[in-house]
Amino acid sequence: MFDPVTLATIVTEAADRALALWPGHGHAPKVWDKGHDNPVCEADLAVDAFLHEALGALVPQAGWLSEETVDDPVRLDHGLCWVVDPVDGTRDFVRGRPGWAVSVALVEAGRPIAAMLAAPARGEVWLAQAGQGATRNGVPLVASQRLDLNGARMPMDHLPPTSVDLTMVAKPNSIALRMAMVASAEADLLATWRWGYEWDIAAAALIAQEAGAVVTDAHGADLIFNKPDPRAFGVLVSAPAIHAEARRRVAPTTSKALRG
Repeated sequence: MFDPVTLATIVTEAADRALALWPGHGHAPKVWDKGHDNPVCEADLAVDAFLHEALGALVPQAGWLSEETVDDPVRLDHGLCWVVDPVDGTRDFVRGRPGWAVSVALVEAGRPIAAMLAAPARGEVWLAQAGQGATRNGVPLVASQRLDLNGARMPMDHLPPTSVDLTMVAKPNSIALRMAMVASAEADLLATWRWGYEWDIAAAALIAQEAGAVVTDAHGADLIFNKPDPRAFGVLVSAPAIHAEARRRVAPTTSKALRG
């Protein structure tokens, strides 16, 4: 169906192209706002164009869903679809911070079957294939095995009043990298309770699952990708033993967010 080595080569080159435009290396990329405080920069578009062409050549029969490409519903007619965020964590990117990544997943029948996160500013390459495990820089990943929600490590900027028993750890702007932190046992839990897009989470969802984490939406339902409406309400990634309790914890906030 596809060559994993070629996929890794393509995504690595895309990440290198982004890195060449990163302010952390002294570049000053053009930045503008897409609306609703949603920044985009020239690296987003350059990487998107490169990946669209290269991945399209790698798997010509696959559809395309990307944050930086106008959605074409013809993707729904394909059994396969690339789900891409060319620069996940644009805010960190434009500020010269390392918490961003190129995120690529190949989805079949609603499920990711291959995934890669390339975070060159952090020197990290995350890979996963369905049923074959996940790695970071070639080292197999084993997700957090925490048994108790009390004290669980979660990437966040501050502790909400309802979560004072959690432990705050560093939070990259990229949600994909935050999800991957559970896969690498650098965090025990990642929870969001707002509408987000498939391209933000598709690759990291497979990486976390293949490492042994439980991955659902904020309601505890399975995540399905390449839907007509390419959104999901929140994401909940955790060590298996604490997922049910974490779901109960976020339930009131989830309900409030939906009402609001």
